[in-house]
Amino acid sequence: MPNRFQLCLFAAGFFLALARRSAAQAPVTAPPPHVDAPLGQITRMPGDGAGAYKTHRYRDLFAEQGHAPAETHAKIEKAFQQLFHGDGQEERVYFETGANQNGPLAYITDWANNDARTEGMSYGMMIAVQLDKKREFDALWNWAKTYMLVTDPQNPSVGYFAWSMSTDGSPRSTGAAPDGEEYFTMALYFAAHRWGNGTGIYNYQAEADKILRGMRHHPVLSGTGPFRIHPEDAPFTPPDHPWPSPSNRELAREAAAKGTPMPMFRPRTGPWTETIGPMVDEPHFMIKFVPNMGGANTDASYHLPAFYELWARWGPPEDREFWATAADVSRDLFNKVTGPETGLTPERSHFDGAPVVGWDGKPTPFAYDSWRSASNWSVDYSWWHKDPRETVLSNRIQKFLLAQVIDKFADRYSLDGKPLIDHHSMGLLATTTVAGLAATDSSTAKAFVEELWNTPVPSGEKRYYDGMLYLMSMMHCSGNFRIIEAR
Repeated sequence: MPNRFQLCLFAAGFFLALARRSAAQAPVTAPPPHVDAPLGQITRMPGDGAGAYKTHRYRDLFAEQGHAPAETHAKIEKAFQQLFHGDGQEERVYFETGANQNGPLAYITDWANNDARTEGMSYGMMIAVQLDKKREFDALWNWAKTYMLVTDPQNPSVGYFAWSMSTDGSPRSTGAAPDGEEYFTMALYFAAHRWGNGTGIYNYQAEADKILRGMRHHPVLSGTGPFRIHPEDAPFTPPDHPWPSPSNRELAREAAAKGTPMPMFRPRTGPWTETIGPMVDEPHFMIKFVPNMGGANTDASYHLPAFYELWARWGPPEDREFWATAADVSRDLFNKVTGPETGLTPERSHFDGAPVVGWDGKPTPFAYDSWRSASNWSVDYSWWHKDPRETVLSNRIQKFLLAQVIDKFADRYSLDGKPLIDHHSMGLLATTTVAGLAATDSSTAKAFVEELWNTPVPSGEKRYYDGMLYLMSMMHCSGNFRIIEAR
């Protein structure tokens, strides 16, 4: 599997991996600017729906095929223990690293790329709160607040979390990626309901409210880089060589075998201006790919209507109507951007659903971020049961990938179904199995459920992304990833 951060572009003047899991592409010419069409008419879906939020019943896809709940619980616990407390070289991605005044500190690492990301940190927190693992939850949140939260007022991303850090707490970025903030927020609300609120950083409700307010109301700030995470830090400039990691060593070996230089972008080292604003596009009620102002777009896999419905009930009162609308907008976007025969979503699209054209002149394909989209719309259907179009999308993607052979389908495709890589990953299998929560083609859905059931917990160098998606998908498919309401 290629390095999921090979294709790095500058977005409005700052170094963020805009297509974080795509293959490296040499820049040729900038695509022409896109002007988004207005939002247009969106079908509103008010009320509580007919899903698990209202009924308190969650499907167990494994039990529906004869697997005992006790056996499923054992599988989930085994996966948790392996990924959080297994062998440090081959199995776990969770590492505790001392303590500070707030208690233990821990990070989730992408072992293959040797960093910690808001994506993984927030996934780890979500897994921990769902499985009632408070120590791990608090240690991850403490590490994120200590090292990732931007506190330097001269950095226009102040108040956001830097999306990538070295595991020693030093920066690899100084800007944010909204998918991390989204999962942080939802995990913190669930923690407040499961364990009650503590003090300081463990007042989970207050911390969730703060992040959610910032996502919509972050002021538009400009600054001149290089930037710091904390005021006392040295300014951060990305190195002019690849970060040391197993993935980059693999890329170097592949390039040497071909007699070509290792593909990479050299970051700018001189001063540059960056303008950062909210994580949402207000006129389109959509989450952005990055919060940089100018040239913004979105990523379907960042759209979490199941969460937005809860924020419309639990979040700051002044923002609840926004999130209720955002849920309906996200449902509509899924239908606009998916391949009509494949159900595949692009890694990025414009707010009006038009494709984002890359530097290579091609539309953004279905790639590593995109794996999550089917899970997102299917969990929305499970929890809220508001949009019947989600069953169509789930049927479509399961049918397409099953036809590609269930244990061989590729990681990346064009939206019309042409494979772009010869590699099969457990993470995509896992999230596509979650689509069974919305699918109506029972024989196809059952094939995915059995394949996931018989798939071992990911291990080895690539265990981070596959492992996080595997464990969360096992929880979703068994009805053990639930809305945690206030007691």
